[in-house]
Amino acid sequence: MKNFSIFLLIFILLFSNINIAMAKDAPPVVSADSVVLIDATTGTILYSKNMNTAYPPASTTKIMTALLTIENTNLNDVVKVSQKTPFVDGSKIGLFQDEEITVKNLLYGLLLLSGNDCAEALAEHIGGSIENFAKLMTERAKELGCENTNFINPSGLYDENHKISAKDLALIMKEAVKHPEFREIASTFSYKIPPTNKHPEGIYLANENKLINKYSLYYYDGAEAGKTGYTVQSKHSYVASAIKNGQRLIVALVHDSNKTFYEDAKKLFNYGFNNYELIRLYKQGDNVATYSLGDIQIPLNAAEDYYYVKEKESEDIPKYKLIESSLKTKTFKKEEQIMEASITLKDKQLPNLKLTSGIDYESNFLFNPAITETGKNLKINPYILSAISIAVALITATVIIKIRKKRNGRLFYK
Repeated sequence: MKNFSIFLLIFILLFSNINIAMAKDAPPVVSADSVVLIDATTGTILYSKNMNTAYPPASTTKIMTALLTIENTNLNDVVKVSQKTPFVDGSKIGLFQDEEITVKNLLYGLLLLSGNDCAEALAEHIGGSIENFAKLMTERAKELGCENTNFINPSGLYDENHKISAKDLALIMKEAVKHPEFREIASTFSYKIPPTNKHPEGIYLANENKLINKYSLYYYDGAEAGKTGYTVQSKHSYVASAIKNGQRLIVALVHDSNKTFYEDAKKLFNYGFNNYELIRLYKQGDNVATYSLGDIQIPLNAAEDYYYVKEKESEDIPKYKLIESSLKTKTFKKEEQIMEASITLKDKQLPNLKLTSGIDYESNFLFNPAITETGKNLKINPYILSAISIAVALITATVIIKIRKKRNGRLFYK
């Protein structure tokens, strides 16, 4: 009887019209205390574990140092190393006092060999001091949406007040990988800094990020950038990005006691790429809706490419609803943003879609333009006409009252 039931179930599954969706993979188990996996294009969170809990991040701090450097300097600028920089604690590439080296080469030393001396040289060059640069780091983090971050130094050397959450670390990496200079440097397997006034033979560097090393057991096809971090007090941290089929994902793991961040990063990347896909709902300029303004039809077009992330098994399609604002008294040009649309997917709110006008429109206080087949006609706006009539009536009444008062005054004194 049991075998017959199994046979009957198999028969129904094979020959019936029932559409059975495959179950989504269970998320992996990872060891870090604060973890997040996000889609870099949309910011959608695909996996999280205590993602807003802040811990000391060690050298993953250097992602923010690199971002500020790229945003605020010319990579060909020459930096003169200060007296104290060569004596910084932790990992170093071996800079000397008064060594002259370009920003670009300091970035290679920062991201490949995790040079704390490179971090401090860049911080002093940009911020004037370590303290000022740390303030710039924290301010920039807040601009990126980080809510649980505070930087004390540019290298990640342990300080009880130097903390970041996995979500915040992922947001910083999300911004950094937008820059091709960052991706180029971070994905370089090995590099030689050209001779300087203190290193006539140059400096050889090897990338410590094993996800991009094809000879490593941890190599991950599609990995493009990453940064490790470790101190005794901070434990292990790791942040990385990978891209496949046009979809970029970012993993951040903070405060890992078991040193399994490479394995865990690969598991999270596989989970994300296997179960979620990036879909373009609208491309820039696509018509989304039409707004009626009297006799005028105003095309509302997507202001930019709009993407969303969905489960691969899901057939749900996002829905939009216009967030209407009165356009009657506004004047705007074609391709100017004039409205937004609220986007939902399975009752989940997605970021709003910005909408631009498909035509030029000029509002007139007295007249409304109406487009017809033969061209433009002018129609008096009935609301404005009513307002004018009321205003004329009020002015007339006021004048009559004043005239009557004057007449009454004359009669009284006559």
